[in-house]
Amino acid sequence: MVINRQKYKILWITLGLLVCFFVAEWSVGLWSKSLSLQADAGHMFSDITALLISLFASFLARQPAKSQATFGHQRIEVLAALLNGLGLLAIASFITWEAIGRWQNPTTILGLPMLGIAVLGLIVNLLNITLLHPHTHDDLNLRGALLHVIADTASSVGVIIAALAVHLWDWWWADVIISLVVATFTALSAFPLVQESLKIFFEYAPESIDPDEVEISLKSFPDVDQVEKLHIWAISLNQVILCADLTVKCTTAQERDRLLNKLQNHLKKTFKITSKISIHPFFNQDIALMLSINKTHSS
Repeated sequence: MVINRQKYKILWITLGLLVCFFVAEWSVGLWSKSLSLQADAGHMFSDITALLISLFASFLARQPAKSQATFGHQRIEVLAALLNGLGLLAIASFITWEAIGRWQNPTTILGLPMLGIAVLGLIVNLLNITLLHPHTHDDLNLRGALLHVIADTASSVGVIIAALAVHLWDWWWADVIISLVVATFTALSAFPLVQESLKIFFEYAPESIDPDEVEISLKSFPDVDQVEKLHIWAISLNQVILCADLTVKCTTAQERDRLLNKLQNHLKKTFKITSKISIHPFFNQDIALMLSINKTHSS
């Protein structure tokens, strides 16, 4: 999805605020020896990566396919998402390992700096929500960015609770508990990202499209005799390719074109997709059917 100039500006402002606060939160987390701050900083790093992916994906959407990149560069977005997911799992594993060690060997935590940076984080996240929310109604990129920020806001509230417990009552274990909660949430958010990215790289059919149902659907047309070499795979998160060889009863090019139009409308109605069809010249009643599908799932 291409982002207009105003939304680009909003994303860059949000990104700048997150980067500045990430540096501050990670630094204070190391200084105060607060694991929950370090965990929240790791989660914020994923927000930064997600925003960069959105900006980069929008830039690539403007670039036409050319030369040997006949499908464009859309899989770079998937690669970035995979690396982001693996990075999140690594961060969650590190925080969990450190939390176990901290539980066995407690250390002194500076509660006041921890509380100050946590409150600042909450303010930054609320500001970002204010910037993003008015522009998310018709933009999936910004909506995804907003969801990341909302999740990080919840993490900030958890860190504030832990900081108060440490500062007021010296409950060091609250920091460990909150860090484990944030690490668990980070890992759970990473698994679907890694899973979806790997499915695209392995060229699996999307879960929303059952190849067997597609084949049965195509064969339901009286003029379609056979469906062979049916392949469905994803190029990116939003573009799916369907390729099939059809043997039909059409005797003229006009009949063939009418049938293809019916197939296109049928797939759109049945599978909630829109498609563009490219066909090879009409020879011997065989049709090579190639669909480039942009998914438009209805709610």
